[in-house]
Amino acid sequence: MENISEIDELIKLISKLPGLGPKSAKRIVLKLINNREELIKPMAKNLAEVYKNISRCKNCGSLKSNSKGCNSCENNKNKYNKICVVENIADQWSIESSSVYQGYFHILGGTLSTSNSQKKEDLLINSLVDRIEKDKIEEVILATSATVEGQTTAFYIQDTLKNTNVKISKLAQGLPVGGEIENLDDGTLISAFKNRQNFSK
Repeated sequence: MENISEIDELIKLISKLPGLGPKSAKRIVLKLINNREELIKPMAKNLAEVYKNISRCKNCGSLKSNSKGCNSCENNKNKYNKICVVENIADQWSIESSSVYQGYFHILGGTLSTSNSQKKEDLLINSLVDRIEKDKIEEVILATSATVEGQTTAFYIQDTLKNTNVKISKLAQGLPVGGEIENLDDGTLISAFKNRQNFSK
């Protein structure tokens, strides 16, 4: 496969995916090439459809179909009085699978950091404020990671919400320093939610 630019580029792209390096990417590319009709063709079509039809909801941060709208915003039969703020959809999925939390989610799509180009407006914090008022939210649970970036983001949100009457809490015991939500087991998440504390500077 050496000196074939298309394959080299595909290996580079696949190696950027979480948990994959150049060696794993090469194995995946070989698997794809050896199964052109079963894998490459339908995958290429599906990726094109996802690129065209799936985008991020500007209200809650979840993924939505451009033709059908956002399921999270439009199809909520249950009314909750709390909202859990997470960094990404993987965090939401981890929390949902633990069954420890019943309520709305707000996906930031990243964290504030001096080391990246993430803008405050990209984190949908203004829409979080709007949702708190619209849905009569009584508690905001900050479930950002215990990293410097995650805590910086949590403090910024807490400061933004200081003039509201909403209760602000954060995950507690069992959340290790430097830990990321999506990597935690169910028991750790359950402990963190049950022992969450009021959040203040």
